[in-house]
Amino acid sequence: MPDLPLMVTGHAAGEAANLLVAGRFLLIFLTARLFAEGMVRWRLPTILGELLAGVLLGVSGLRLVVPPESGVPLSPWLVTQLGFLSDLAPDQVLAVADESFPALQVVASLGLYALLFVTGLESDLDELIAVGGQAVSVACTGVVLPFLLGTGGLMLLFHVDPVPAVFAGASMTATSIGITASVFAELGMLRRREGLIVIGAAVLDDILGIVILAVVVAFAGDGSLTPGPILQLVAAALVFVLAAIALSRRIGPAFDRLIDVLKAPGELVVAAFVVLFVACFTATAIGLEAALGAFAAGLILSNSSRREAIRDAVTPVVSLFATVFFVLIGTAMDLSVLDPTDPTNRSGLLVALFLLLAAIVGKLASGWSFVSREPTDRLLVGVGMLPRGEVGLIFLGLGTAAGLLSPALEAAILLMVIGTTFLAPLLLRLLASPSMAGAQPSPLR
Repeated sequence: MPDLPLMVTGHAAGEAANLLVAGRFLLIFLTARLFAEGMVRWRLPTILGELLAGVLLGVSGLRLVVPPESGVPLSPWLVTQLGFLSDLAPDQVLAVADESFPALQVVASLGLYALLFVTGLESDLDELIAVGGQAVSVACTGVVLPFLLGTGGLMLLFHVDPVPAVFAGASMTATSIGITASVFAELGMLRRREGLIVIGAAVLDDILGIVILAVVVAFAGDGSLTPGPILQLVAAALVFVLAAIALSRRIGPAFDRLIDVLKAPGELVVAAFVVLFVACFTATAIGLEAALGAFAAGLILSNSSRREAIRDAVTPVVSLFATVFFVLIGTAMDLSVLDPTDPTNRSGLLVALFLLLAAIVGKLASGWSFVSREPTDRLLVGVGMLPRGEVGLIFLGLGTAAGLLSPALEAAILLMVIGTTFLAPLLLRLLASPSMAGAQPSPLR
């Protein structure tokens, strides 16, 4: 016969988990909406409000929504209230909080995938191919230059050991396609030449980032690299993207015929999400990021005659769940490393200033790395490549987990990620303002 106290504890833990998940979603949506409304009134991208909402709720603020991997304790007030409502001890509440956090991450991932799906859907494939050469140049420059500046500078100026220096340099190569796509969509610039170049380059950055991450992790593990797996990864990424482009000509019309046959309510959005998840599953199965699959799924359906209807059906999912994604990025940002009065922060701040400047210069330079006969705002392209966002945080998390980074270097990388993530939307808004007369923002965000 089961032990009765364990049954009661299990039921209480379930209640606490439900309370915590529901309460966190409530806090996320209310706080993000409040900040987003303020951003709209100040003519700033709403994503800044969502990031700030995350900072307020997360490890740098009230500590009501804290990622378990941050190591920061949950707010004692919240622990006390949950313990009172669910009759659990504080340590049990903390365990429930850690175990229930993945529910938020699942919703956030769905929001990111839906956002990238609509980004691919709104991309004109012919126009994207037309700027393919420019996107390749921007992506390669935006990866190589920050990597060389970061790694070389850390080793020469700060005498950082090669492995952590390489890891820090690798963290600077990323571009957050989620943040970039969101801001360009909100400004109504996804279909402009600059937007197409940046989105194409950000997708390529994602591919290159996967390869760099695999190389760095392998090197950090045993100090040796084998070319076979790396070449396989590059080949898989190229085949996947080319296959998505080729399939878009055939699957779009086939998708339309399928929708004509289906009669159950919601057939359009369900069928679209089936394509989305098939592409995400396929990308993951061959060792790529699911986010790349989500963008490819949008490209595949971009030739459907129902493209506008698909976008209208998926946009509410983006508006709702992508908010969770951006708020969670903010919750992981520990701004305490900005405090110069703490002696332990000072060396990190100096390194951080260098990394931030190198990260900005490296990406801005990518805007001048391509040849174009068409008039193009190169500064806008460079700024669009700036945000590291969640990709930079992934690099930081892996480096910390592997024990490769000193506390000062951890703080420096975090500040580089924070700086580029917050600067990019602000600068894009300022740069876009003179040319926004008559432009209509995309309904994506």
